Amino acid sequence: MILCITEKPSVGRDIARILGANAQRPGYYEGNGYCVTWTFGHLCELKEPADYKPQWRFWGLGYLPMIPDKFGIRLKNDRGIEQQFNTIKTLIENCDEIINCGDAGQEGELIQRWVMQKAGCNKPVKRLWVSSLTDEAVREGFAHLRDQKDLQPLYTAGLCRAIGDWLLGMNATRLYTLKYGTNRQILSIGRVQTPTLALVVNRQNEIDNFVPKDSWELRTKYRDTIFTSSLKPFENESEGLPVVEKLKNFPLEITGITKKKAKEAPPRLFDLTSLQVECNKKFSMSADLTLRTIQSLYEKKLTTYPRVDTTYLTDDIYPKCKGILTSLKPYAPLVAPIVGSKLRKSKKVFDNSKVTDHHAIIPTGQPLPPSLSLDEKRVFHTVALRFIAAFYPDCEYEQTTVAAKVDNVNFKATGRVIVAPGWKDVYAKSKDNSQAQDSDKDSDSAVLPVFTVGESGPHEPQLAKKTTQPPKYYTEGTLLKAMETAGSTVDDEDLRESLKANGIGRPSTRAGIIETLYKRGYIRQERKSLRATQAGIDLISIIKEDLLKSARLTGIWEGRLRQIERGTYSAPEFIDQLKQMISEITLAVMRDASNRRIQAVSEEAGQKEKKKKSAKSKQEA
Repeated sequence: MILCITEKPSVGRDIARILGANAQRPGYYEGNGYCVTWTFGHLCELKEPADYKPQWRFWGLGYLPMIPDKFGIRLKNDRGIEQQFNTIKTLIENCDEIINCGDAGQEGELIQRWVMQKAGCNKPVKRLWVSSLTDEAVREGFAHLRDQKDLQPLYTAGLCRAIGDWLLGMNATRLYTLKYGTNRQILSIGRVQTPTLALVVNRQNEIDNFVPKDSWELRTKYRDTIFTSSLKPFENESEGLPVVEKLKNFPLEITGITKKKAKEAPPRLFDLTSLQVECNKKFSMSADLTLRTIQSLYEKKLTTYPRVDTTYLTDDIYPKCKGILTSLKPYAPLVAPIVGSKLRKSKKVFDNSKVTDHHAIIPTGQPLPPSLSLDEKRVFHTVALRFIAAFYPDCEYEQTTVAAKVDNVNFKATGRVIVAPGWKDVYAKSKDNSQAQDSDKDSDSAVLPVFTVGESGPHEPQLAKKTTQPPKYYTEGTLLKAMETAGSTVDDEDLRESLKANGIGRPSTRAGIIETLYKRGYIRQERKSLRATQAGIDLISIIKEDLLKSARLTGIWEGRLRQIERGTYSAPEFIDQLKQMISEITLAVMRDASNRRIQAVSEEAGQKEKKKKSAKSKQEA
C-alpha cells in the first residue's frame, strides 16, 4: 500500500479522487492501492525550553542563554491533532511506501518531515512536487515523483530557520523582558520581527526630525510650456529676483531639439511580495489578507503556487501559455490580439536560471466559478492582467528634449509621446489604468507643442519655490518592499530582484510578521500609514545590539539560509554562529548598568489595534 500525506484535508480529498482512493475512512481515504491522509499544517513544533531542562520552565537571567545540546520536536498539545497524528502513524506503520504531498516549499517540507520523524518512519519516501493543484498538474506530478533525498537541503534550511528563530526568540524575549520589562509584561523579540519594527521606527524618527528646506528654481514659460533652467536653485528668493528681472529683457530662443525613441517593457509577473504590494496599493488589502486570498485561489486550482519569491517562468511553461490565455474567457478581447500569432517570449519572463522551486504566480487556465468572493475576484483579476500584459509588445514612446537659451542662461523642457501603447492597452481597455500610470509617474510625460530650432519670442521667467519633503510613512505595501530588499528603498525592478537574496523573512512569512507587530502593540495603522507605538519606539531605542535590529545584518543571515537551501553553506556553521551571537548579546545586556524600563502595550491592546485595522481594511474595500 502507498501512503500519500497532504497538508490539508481539502487537498487530500482532491488527490484521493484523482488516485481512485474513493473509500472514506476516519482521517483518510483508501482504494486502488493507495491511502491518502493529511496534516492540519504544523502538527509538530520544536520543544519548549522546559522540555529540555526543568529549570528552564522558570524565567530568570541566571538561566540564560538557553542553548539545548540537541534540538527536538514534540506534538502540539491539541486533542484533534493527537488523533490525526495517531491515524498517520498507524498508516505509516502499515504502508510499503510514502509519498510526501505537502505544499511544495520549505515550510511544507518541514511540516511533513517532522510528522514522519515523530512517527518513527523508516519507509522509502517520494516527493510530489507541483506548482498548481489542477488534475493535470497533479497527474503529471505523480508521473514524475522526486526522491526525498533531492530535497534534503530544503528541509535543512527550514530546520535551521526554525532553530534560529527559537534560539533568538526564546532567549532575547526572556532577556529583554527580565532586564527592561515592567509589570510582568513580555517584550517580544524576534529574528525578523525586531528588524522589521526597527524599519518602521527609524522611518518615523526620520520624519519627526525632518527639517524642511526651501529653495527657488528658475523657470520660464514659453508657448504654454515650462522650461527649467540649468542654474542651481537659489537658497533665498531675493537672490533669484534680480535674475528674473534681467531675463525679462531678452527673448527665449530654441537652440536644439532632441528626439529619442525608447521602449518600456511590460511589468514583471508577480511573486508573492509584489502581489501583496499591488493589492495593498490598489485595494487597501493587508498583506495577510492578500496571502490568504491567493492561497484560496491556489487551492481552488485557479492560480499557481503562491509562496514564491521569483517573477520568472521556466521555459517548459511557454508551450502551455497560449492555452492558458485562451482559457481566460472573461478576458477574450484582451487575449485576442496576441494569440493569433506566435507568443512573445521575453527573457524578462522566461529564465530557467531565475527559478528554483516554483515559478511566478500565474493563472492555471481553469474556468472561473461564479462563487468567488470580492477579494478573490480582485486578486485573480490583478494576476490575470499581469499575465496577459507579459505577452504584449513593449510600450513605444518618443522622448523629446527641447533646449533653449535666454541671454546666457540655458533652459530645457522634456516630454514624452506614446507612439505605440503596447502592453498599456491591457490596462487601458480593462479600465485599470493604475499600472500604466505608475510606470509614467517618474517620467517626463508632458506632451510638447511643435518647436523649431531658431525660433524665439517673449517668455515669462519666474521663481518656483521648492520645499524638501520628508520620507513617507511606511504602508504595509512599502514595508513589504523594504523587507524584501533588507531596508533598501528600491523601485527599480531589476535591482530589487538582485537584492532579494538578502531580504529579511520569506515571502510566506512577511505578512505574519507584520500581523505579529500589530498583535504585540508595537505598531498601529493610521489610514494606510504604519506608525510605531511608544512601546515599539522604546523597545528599538533600548536595543543596542545591531544584530537584533539591523535589517541589513538580518538580511545577511537570511542570505545564508538561502545558501543552505541550495546546499552551498554549512548548516552547523550557521547554527554555531547563532549560538555565539545569542551568547554575546546575553552578556552585553546583562552588563548594562542603566535602570531603563519599557512600559509595553498589553497584548489585549495590541489585539484591539489588530481588529481595528482589519475592520478599517474591510470598510475601505
